[in-house]
Amino acid sequence: MITSAIVLFSLAALLGIFLLTFVLRGKQTPKAVTFTHGPLAAIGLLLLVIYTIQHDPAPIGSLILFTIAAAGGFTLVVLDLTRTSAPKWLALLHGLIAVAGLVLLLKFVF
Repeated sequence: MITSAIVLFSLAALLGIFLLTFVLRGKQTPKAVTFTHGPLAAIGLLLLVIYTIQHDPAPIGSLILFTIAAAGGFTLVVLDLTRTSAPKWLALLHGLIAVAGLVLLLKFVF
């Protein structure tokens, strides 16, 4: 289960890097990629929550960071759908927090 979460978070990270290039250039993000990135990360987060409930010790730090990143990602999607320009700092912060969560999760597993 935790391996599946890592794979999903990694795929979401790759798509996120692609999306970030659009945000940093001030261009519209491709919606198909946006609506693939979010669900991949959300399913990864769900698997991580289930793992955390079922196991001790649990990757609590990683779970907290991914939850914060998810809140930022949700904000970015809402801004994108309302055609409001997403702040570049928010997109960068969202990605950095998610990457920190992934690094902590990898450290926990390996």
